Amino acid sequence: MTATTPLTPSEARVSALLLQGMTNRAIADRLVISLRTVECHISRALSKTGCRTRLELALWMMERPFNLQDSRGTDR
Repeated sequence: MTATTPLTPSEARVSALLLQGMTNRAIADRLVISLRTVECHISRALSKTGCRTRLELALWMMERPFNLQDSRGTDR
């Protein structure tokens, strides 16, 4: 990533897909992770950024120049 962020790479990857308008289920399928893991990443990202909604998190992501080389990768 090129920007300093409080998010882990996994949280940033999930948030970037959220920014693309994907549902939690679609994100889980894309990253081959559980729906619960996606929910946890989003919850932690919301907490770390001070955002209250998915929309606020998406807007927060839009304001930062992230360089996510592979948004389809997994953490395994």
